[in-house]
Amino acid sequence: MFPQRLLTAVALLSVFVGAMYVLPRVWWSAFLVPGLFVASMEWARLARCGRGQGVLFAAMTLVSFLALLCAAEPGASDWPSVNLPATLTYLAATVFWLAIVPIWLAAGWRTRHPVVLGVAGWLVLVPTWLALVEMQAAPSQSLFVLGVVWIADTAAYMVGRRFGRHRLAPTISPGKTWEGVAGAGLAVAVYYALAWAAGFPQNVAWNVAGGSVVVALVAVMSIEGDLFESWIKRQAGVKDSGTLLPGHGGLLDRIDGLTASVPAVVLLMQVLPATMSA
Repeated sequence: MFPQRLLTAVALLSVFVGAMYVLPRVWWSAFLVPGLFVASMEWARLARCGRGQGVLFAAMTLVSFLALLCAAEPGASDWPSVNLPATLTYLAATVFWLAIVPIWLAAGWRTRHPVVLGVAGWLVLVPTWLALVEMQAAPSQSLFVLGVVWIADTAAYMVGRRFGRHRLAPTISPGKTWEGVAGAGLAVAVYYALAWAAGFPQNVAWNVAGGSVVVALVAVMSIEGDLFESWIKRQAGVKDSGTLLPGHGGLLDRIDGLTASVPAVVLLMQVLPATMSA
C-alpha cells in the first residue's frame, strides 16, 4: 500500500501547493470549498446520518464557512490577519482539541446523538478550512507548518510498521504504536533542524524558541487529531472515512492531523505574534 499512498500524496501535494502559490485569495477559497463539502459528507457518514441529513449538515457547514470568510476585513493579506469571528472560531476549536477531545478519548465516550456529533464535526472542519484560507497569505511559512504534519504522519506510519511493538491506544487505533510516535518525533526534530540550518525559519521571522513551540504544538496535536478520527471511525464501524483517495481512504483520513493543529497554530500566531518573531 505504501507506493500507492506515496503517489496519491505526491499528486495531492502538487495540486495543493500550486494552488496555494498561484491562486488569488478568492479563488483559493473557492478551490477549498469542494474539499469541505466532501469532508462534511464523510463526517455525516461517520455520524450515521441519512443522505438527506448528510447533505443538510454539509450545506450548513459550507454556509457558515462562507459567512465567516465574508466577515474578514476587506483587503486583509498579512498572516496573521485579525478577523474576530474567525479568531473566536479558532479559539473554540483549540478548546475543543485541548480540553474536550482528551477527555472524550480517555473515557472512551460513544455517542450517536446527532447534535453532539454535528457540533463536533463543525469544530473539526470549519476552523480548519478557515485556517487554510488564512495561511495562504504566507505560503512558505504555512507549508513549513503543514510539512510537520505530513512528515510526522509518514514517519509514524513507516516506523510503526517496521518496529512497532507497544500500542499507543489499543482501544482506539490498534495500529498506532509508541515506536511510531518516537519515529515521528525524531523525524520532525530532524526536519526542523535542517530547516533552521538552511535559514528557513529566520526567513519567515521566527526565532528558534518560537519555531520550536509551533513545531511541537503541531506534532502533538496532529497525533491527537489522528486518534480522534480513528475513534469516530471505530464507533461508526468503518476502517476509512471514504474511498476518494487510493491508499489513504477518504479525505478525512488524509487531513485528520491538520484538523487538530492548524486552527491552534493560526490562533497562536494571532495572539502571540511577538513570541514567534525574531
